[in-house]
Amino acid sequence: MDAERGHSAADGVRVEVLTAIDLGREIPGMDGYQLRMRLVTMDPGAVFGPVHDHKGRPGTVYVLQGTITDLRDGVATEYGPGPGWPEDRTTVHWLENRGAAPAVEISVDVVKQA
Repeated sequence: MDAERGHSAADGVRVEVLTAIDLGREIPGMDGYQLRMRLVTMDPGAVFGPVHDHKGRPGTVYVLQGTITDLRDGVATEYGPGPGWPEDRTTVHWLENRGAAPAVEISVDVVKQA
């Protein structure tokens, strides 16, 4: 893929599910969905791609260390450390660690259970 559309792999990215809650047990009408928290570590130069959307999978991100570049709509925005970016139904993006140090984020989203 070209730089405008992101890359086709997630090399140098590690994702660990920290916890998840079955929302069907908590909220009527949410059967089959879960609230999930993940720890994502991106090595220097890593790309979290390919370009993807968040339709049906809203979330939010907090950057614990390093800097993560969010690429969407032809715009590159750097985040970190601190509050990151929202991921709503209009989000179409990919992520990069353009820094010299690892970047670490906490990602919380609502997902359909497999």
